Amino acid sequence: MSNTESGAPAAEEATPTQLSLAGDFPAATEEQWEIEVAKVLNRGRPPEKQLTFEQCMKRLTVHTVDGIDVKPMYRRDDVPGPLGYPGVAPFTRGAAVRNGEADAWDVRALHEDSDAAFTRKAVLTDLERGVTSIWLRVGSDAVGPSDVAEVLSDVLLEMAKIEVSSREDQKAAAEALLAVYEASDRPKDHVFFNLGIDPTGLAALRGSAADLSGLGEWVRRTAAYPNGNAITVDSTIYHNAGAGDVAELAWALATGAEYVRALVEQGVDVNEAFRAIEFRVTATHDQFLTISRLRALRTCWSRIGEVFGVDEDKRGARQSAVTSWRELTREDPYVNILRGTISTFAAAVGGADAITTLPFCAAFGLPDDFVRRIARNTGIILAEEVNIGRVNDPAGGSFYVESLTDSLARAGWAEFQKVEAAGGMAAALAGGHVAEVLAACNAERAKRLANRKQPITAVSEFPMLDARTIEVKPYPPAPARGGLEWHRDAEPFERLVDRSAANGERPKVFLACLGTRRDFGGREGFSAPIWHVAGMETPEAEGGTVDEIVAAFKASGAQVADLCSSAKVYAQQGVEVARALRDAGARAVYLSGAYKELGISDDEAAGIFDGRLFMGMDVVDILTRTFDVMGVAK
Repeated sequence: MSNTESGAPAAEEATPTQLSLAGDFPAATEEQWEIEVAKVLNRGRPPEKQLTFEQCMKRLTVHTVDGIDVKPMYRRDDVPGPLGYPGVAPFTRGAAVRNGEADAWDVRALHEDSDAAFTRKAVLTDLERGVTSIWLRVGSDAVGPSDVAEVLSDVLLEMAKIEVSSREDQKAAAEALLAVYEASDRPKDHVFFNLGIDPTGLAALRGSAADLSGLGEWVRRTAAYPNGNAITVDSTIYHNAGAGDVAELAWALATGAEYVRALVEQGVDVNEAFRAIEFRVTATHDQFLTISRLRALRTCWSRIGEVFGVDEDKRGARQSAVTSWRELTREDPYVNILRGTISTFAAAVGGADAITTLPFCAAFGLPDDFVRRIARNTGIILAEEVNIGRVNDPAGGSFYVESLTDSLARAGWAEFQKVEAAGGMAAALAGGHVAEVLAACNAERAKRLANRKQPITAVSEFPMLDARTIEVKPYPPAPARGGLEWHRDAEPFERLVDRSAANGERPKVFLACLGTRRDFGGREGFSAPIWHVAGMETPEAEGGTVDEIVAAFKASGAQVADLCSSAKVYAQQGVEVARALRDAGARAVYLSGAYKELGISDDEAAGIFDGRLFMGMDVVDILTRTFDVMGVAK
């Protein structure tokens, strides 16, 4: 008997054409969400201090170092306008249409080892194993100009794009690469390259005046190569000097606009001037800011092209993204692989035309075979296994991304106009405007790093004593530059670790864990990693009498103590234990928590404790002061 004859529904009738997984639940309203948000943020607050929903939203809004507000929730009304389409003006959604193939962007490998034989072999290995283009850094501490031809001697030039850059002599680097193509018998329309000419970027590194007088000649020399480019606007220079997303975006636009003006004045057609320029931009581990910044750059560059009178279909910005050097860490360097993966993913989603994943050891040395393998496979896996490249503008239509793109474009355009009012990017560099903006960004970022509102995983958060590292070839001494200084975010914490290591034996902070684990566990879990940030050990005593705690402190060899427990236990014995530890020789005694939990005022606590550990504290300051008290040499 069939299902129909037995009265059972047919299979196709039992399965609805559309499944609604939330269909049995009532639709949530925005008012309900507001109530739940306020409920969470007001938990534990007395009635007279309850926050309004507006105050809750203000607390949940994140502000970037250069003034962009990131809200906790975005709605359809936050989308600024029609989405548009990839490959057409204003190119927000992509400078070109991805054709569904996995290799939608160049997986580009950076090579900067001065050993020509080693680099020649490394270049070939990368190309054989999935890399699709090569970036050579040329200089006295990198690939020598005279070695460029040898390094590329095994490369099939029609199969891979080659670009060069230099922090010293861009002309020598460009001449060396151009000579390789001029000596080649490959058809000129079959090769791809970029000579890396960026006089303003070079001036920023050197602290000298920018000379734009030769730009037109470089464009004319590459005119015979339809797929060759002469100019790179390298905004990573400013990122590594501390620029936020707005400044990096604006200064890339300002530099590009200034180059277009110079080229037109030197007799280059405006369409050809636009074609000659590529952008090298930073990809950070803040994936949404990276995605939105790449989209915003294309939007704004298209508008600049419109003002210059560039043909509409030629206004798309070509972007080569590089994962952030400034975000790399020396401590626990394997975590850099995670940062590089997120950054590479963000650049791919943001529509970068080429992506370089920096080696995870780039904070302290040149990569070996293993490190280069990890770097190239990051991009290859995201392209060929994650299949990001098969989709046009994957983030397009996200209320968050569309709103953030618009916010960055507007803020970047405002800073771009300030630079234009100052006389252009070269004048803004020479006149101090760039240095002023960088100083403000760096000062704000330093505060956020120190109080861990901008945490660094494995460095200021979740540090691991004796974490694994990797032995690689150190960088050769770099020539003095005299311009913008580059610093990594982790450096203040790395200086503390160096101070600890130079002490010979690890400094120790004794954790006096009072009561039972229920009492002290939370504070112990919060405070111990703070001391580990600076490479200090944290021997501890769990519970016991005052005499037992003092005995454990003396046996530990520590010079400093930190009390960890609950308000209830603090009120019972916190002051007594603190005084006993000081009498036992502790040079400093800290409290994990608030002084009011002891039942004493801040003034009374000042004579007993040397400070306290709490969420939002200046970690760098308290660790530095503790080392000073211990007598640990700087």
